[in-house]
Formats: sequence, C-alpha cells, structure tokens
Amino acid sequence: MMHGLFLYQRVYKGLDIITNKVTEEEQRACVHHVLDVVSPLRRFTVVDFRNKALPILEDILDRQRLPIIVGGTNYYIESLLWKVLISPPEDQEETSLLFDREDAADEMMTDADLHSQLAAVDPAMAARLHPNDRRKVARSLQVFQQTGVPHSILLQEQSTQEGGGPLGGPLRYTNTCILYLSCQQQVLDERLDKRVDTMLEQGLLDELAHFHTEYNKEIVDANRQDYTRGIFQSIGFKEFHKYLLLEEERRSSDEGQRLLQEGVAALKTVTRRYARRQLKWIRNRFLKRPGGNVPQVFQVDSTNYPGRWEEDVLQPALSIVQAYVQGRDPPVPPVPYEEPRQVDRHTAYTCEVCGGRVITGQLSWEAHLASRTHQRKARKQRLREAMKQHQLEKAQQSSEASASSGEDDFAQSFSAMLEDKKD
Repeated sequence: MMHGLFLYQRVYKGLDIITNKVTEEEQRACVHHVLDVVSPLRRFTVVDFRNKALPILEDILDRQRLPIIVGGTNYYIESLLWKVLISPPEDQEETSLLFDREDAADEMMTDADLHSQLAAVDPAMAARLHPNDRRKVARSLQVFQQTGVPHSILLQEQSTQEGGGPLGGPLRYTNTCILYLSCQQQVLDERLDKRVDTMLEQGLLDELAHFHTEYNKEIVDANRQDYTRGIFQSIGFKEFHKYLLLEEERRSSDEGQRLLQEGVAALKTVTRRYARRQLKWIRNRFLKRPGGNVPQVFQVDSTNYPGRWEEDVLQPALSIVQAYVQGRDPPVPPVPYEEPRQVDRHTAYTCEVCGGRVITGQLSWEAHLASRTHQRKARKQRLREAMKQHQLEKAQQSSEASASSGEDDFAQSFSAMLEDKKD
C-alpha cells in the first residue's frame, strides 16, 4: 500500500480549487495524509508541518509501507528529508492564530527596527539577512526568544553534525530517491495557463469571494492584511485582492471586469514564475546541494502528457522505485550531481545604480547585475553621464572660445590705444 503525504497549502481545510487539491477519486486510489487538517486562519509553519508529518512517516515505515512525499513546496520537502530546522522547546506551542495581539505589536515595528533588534542579540545572523526580509528576521528573533541561543550558533552546530553541510544537518532517511517531473518550457507554460482557466471554470472566483467574506474582510478592514503568512501566501489571493475589495454588485461593472482580467493575467504570470523558481530550487538545493548526503534525483519527462503518461512517466517511475525497494540499481541513471560552486552566501552588496538597493549573497548579486531592471537602469545612468560629460565639454569649449575672443578684443583695443598716442 502506498501512502501520499501532501505538502503545505493542501493542509488547509476547504479552498480545494486555489490549492489544486486532489480529488476524492484520487484520494481513494491511495491513503492521503496531512490533508485538510488546519483551519485557514491558523499559523502553520514549516516547523509545524515537519512535527505533524514526521510521526506519520515513521508510522508508515514501521508498518513496512512506502511513504511518498508529494508536493511543489520544496522547502517543506527539505524539512522532512534533512535535519534543517530549529525546533522550539517542547513546552512551547508553535502553532497560533494567524493574526494575534503579538502580531499587532510586531506590525507597528518597521523592518529596520526588527533588523536592529536582531543585530543586538545575533549580529552574525543580522549580517546574513537582508533588512527587508521581515519574515526571516522575525524567525531568527523568534528562535532566540524561544531558546535563548542566537540562531546563527544553532545553525552552525547543526551544520557541523556528521553528514551536515552549509545548508543544515544530515540527511534523515538514507534510502530515499527524488522523482522530478520535467517538461518543455513552452508546453509547461501553456499547461499552466490552461490550469488557471480550468480553475476559473471550476468556481475559483466563488471560492475566493466566500473565503474573503468569511475570513479576510475583517482583516482587510482593520488594515492588517498580510500576504506573506499562512494560506494567504498561496498564489491566487493577492492577485484578486482589488477585485474582491469591490462590493459584490460592482464586480460586474466595467471596473470590476477590468480588475478581474488583471487578476487572471497576474495569476497566470505568477504561476509560470513560480514553476521556474521550483526548477531553480531543484537544481540549486538538490542537484548542487553542498555538503553531500544528497538523494539521487531521477528525471521523468511529462511533456507528452496525457498521451504518453504511461510510457514516459508512470512506468519509468515505478521501475525506479521498485529498484530502490528491492535494493537494486535503478534501470535509468540519475540526473548527474553538479559540484556546487563555492560562493559567498551572506555578504551584503549595495547597488548604487538601483537607488542603494541591498543584495545579500554573491549569486543573488550576480543575478541582480544580469537582470533586465538593473541593465536598463545602468544604461540610463551611462546615458546621463555621457550627456553630462558632453555638456561639460561644450561648456569648456565655449569658455575657451570666450577667453580667446576676449584676448583678441584686448589686443585690438591695446593696438588702437597705441595708434592714438602716435597721433
């Protein structure tokens, strides 16, 4: 019997369309866990997920069953495969209401204030985190408040464990493989756009409108909306924010339809962008993961779905998993592991071209320099500097011409004076 362990957004009750939840028919095909277990207004962090999922994994393994971790939120997959998280003390409860009194107090603080607080108790961690990365800064402060130990020291201790590395502790399960479904980019983009259209046909707007009325309107009215927490991080909420703020009778107006179309276009854009980020995560965190202890990654091509699903995806995946279970070499080779490039991940760089923007880490800095936004601003700056230099040169030439003209006038005047004296 196979057991599916579904990740992150699917843990929330309801909201089946926006979280692309498995159907009842699919759930009957195998046992699903960590599905529909959390109220949408509960704060459910990656630590909460790990603490809920690990006992289930251990129980499945103890019963000689095969657990399959499924999902697209790769950080949550990492939390199960590697020992990479810092746990709060056992007598402290991690899960709390998504918006509580402590949140209200924290929201009064600026990003700079929070970062200054972190610098006071954990200067090493503050130097690693961008001042505007409020979520990570707050998390490091939380770790210090819960444990009394700076987050940077705990991470250092974790990484120095046997099998650990720069990204955290050792691999938790040694006999693990990762199946990665690839797809040609153009085909994937078209598929994702169609998925958004299908979600709309299934009633996405009604689901969002109901959720907004039941859970979100009061928060918005209190000016406490935060799309960086809990279920609100899901793609689909903030894209339709302006549309949902309209009174129901105004949503069919010209303005409402315009906001609706803008939301649909934004949803398609961020969905494609998220898919690309997932690919980068697989390359950087699985195929280039520093420190060793990386499970083998196998790629199966889903480009020709659904026509060749059996031949290109299902059968190769089953043969790989069966080989692992039976202790044999898989029939297909894994994706080659790439030796990670040794880079500085924590130095802060300041881009004067982009108005003093701070970029943390060498790779992020290099990516920023190569970005279209930076390149465009750099070209404009070079153009301004060239025009300024041109104006300076013209002014200098004009000044020299004026000086030369003045000398000629003086010489002529002096000659005239001499002639007058002779007369």
